[in-house]
Amino acid sequence: MPAGTLYRGREGMWSWVAHRVTGVLIFFFLFVHVLDTSLVRVSPEAYDDVVATYKNPIVNVMEYGLVAAILFHALNGLRVIAVDFWSKGPKYQKQMLWSVVGIWVVLMAGAFYPILQHTLRDLFGKG
Repeated sequence: MPAGTLYRGREGMWSWVAHRVTGVLIFFFLFVHVLDTSLVRVSPEAYDDVVATYKNPIVNVMEYGLVAAILFHALNGLRVIAVDFWSKGPKYQKQMLWSVVGIWVVLMAGAFYPILQHTLRDLFGKG
């Protein structure tokens, strides 16, 4: 590949990639959610069986990941709107991205125990 043809963007490129990845992950979750919820019309027993398989630590960690993806996608989407529609947005896009990341980290830290409490209790006891 000739020199200078590969875009080596910094924060802007990585936020673009993260926004697309989180969007695709959210789409696939919604697709699976619609499919498993539609089972209730076909067979309530099959629906109950599928939902019962979701009650394990691996799925609980995946739920935390889903919250992380949705939260980042939403916050970064607000940043993209600000960059597009605020006249000073492009000038401050890097600072806004780091603000989004900071807010995301704080909110995800606050969501850690409420979302994962059942898994943590299963793994480490009720004490």
